[in-house]
Amino acid sequence: MPEGNPRSKHDASAGLGFTRTPSEGDPRREPKLLDAIARVAPGTDLRQGIDDIIRSHEGALIVIGDPAELSFLFSGGIALDQPFTPQLLYELSKMDGAIIVNDALSKLAHANVQLMPDPTIASSETGTRHRTAERVAKQTDALVISISQQRSTISLFVDQCRYKLDAIADVLAKTNQALATLQTYRERFEQVLTRLTALEFQTAVVLDDVIVVLQRAEMTTRIAEEIERDCVELGSEGRLIRMQLEELVGEVPVEKEAVVADYLVGIGTTTVGQIVTGLESLPYHYLLESEVLIRLLGHPTDVNPLDFTVTPRGYRVLRRIPRLPLGVIDRVVGDHDGLESIVRASTRELEAVDGVGAVRAREIKEGLRRLQEHNLVDRYLQL
Repeated sequence: MPEGNPRSKHDASAGLGFTRTPSEGDPRREPKLLDAIARVAPGTDLRQGIDDIIRSHEGALIVIGDPAELSFLFSGGIALDQPFTPQLLYELSKMDGAIIVNDALSKLAHANVQLMPDPTIASSETGTRHRTAERVAKQTDALVISISQQRSTISLFVDQCRYKLDAIADVLAKTNQALATLQTYRERFEQVLTRLTALEFQTAVVLDDVIVVLQRAEMTTRIAEEIERDCVELGSEGRLIRMQLEELVGEVPVEKEAVVADYLVGIGTTTVGQIVTGLESLPYHYLLESEVLIRLLGHPTDVNPLDFTVTPRGYRVLRRIPRLPLGVIDRVVGDHDGLESIVRASTRELEAVDGVGAVRAREIKEGLRRLQEHNLVDRYLQL
């Protein structure tokens, strides 16, 4: 793959006027809230204590942060400075006031504290406990956890965000359904990728073939992202799902970058990482529009993608040859005019490429031959 691949902070979709906001469709895209969800996930000591509180039908207000920085909010309470244990957290919840835990979750600093946040801070909450939690979160950097006694629900407040945790059984059901969807998308992605490989060896690729592969790849990775976030909320309950997710996603992100590297116009001036980042930033409805992806790849937008022929550079196919270093792939692609030129090159011509040599030249020729044969078999099995 070409040099300069690392992801750039520059968003390539910004120039197109399309930007997918980090929290679009799911507030858990916010990194700070995602970190908060991970801290209260099943398998943690904090979640064990919270579950004990819920099972006993108690309520609680737990503030996690630097006790010294939060002290200006305190009124009354008991200074503890005791090691954190789920059992002690549960016992302290029987008192009316808030519980203060240090940011490392190693100490229970205070209990039975009356919190006095700025009353002028706007709050959409109606209950006293939740309203206090929201104001404390907005006024400080603390994570505030409010446990409802009547509804037995857990609400997290971080900065301007409020997130109510769903029951683990509900999250598991939703995540398993998403896994089934991911499997379907992965199968469809493999189908269009196999077709693209066959067309590449036949020098019959049109721009629409590339667009379809990128759309499938991006949709597959977006579904995987949704499942990853659910796995954060599931904590230790999501171990098996994580294993399935890793198996299903496989090489999809790498294949996506390789397709971009093969068909990006002006690859020397725009890095592959920038284009992939731009692709990931597209809102869903723009991702389905061919014209947007054509423009992202740098091709003329007035062409018909169904009959506009494009030629792969050969990055993706060469990556499938075992033990072939990326640097060698770069030099082979740089010394030839596309995949067809590489396929037709003799062993001696490949040997002449810097860093290839006789052994690698034979491996490249044999690897390309096997890929052509396997691709024919794969296409036959899909019919």
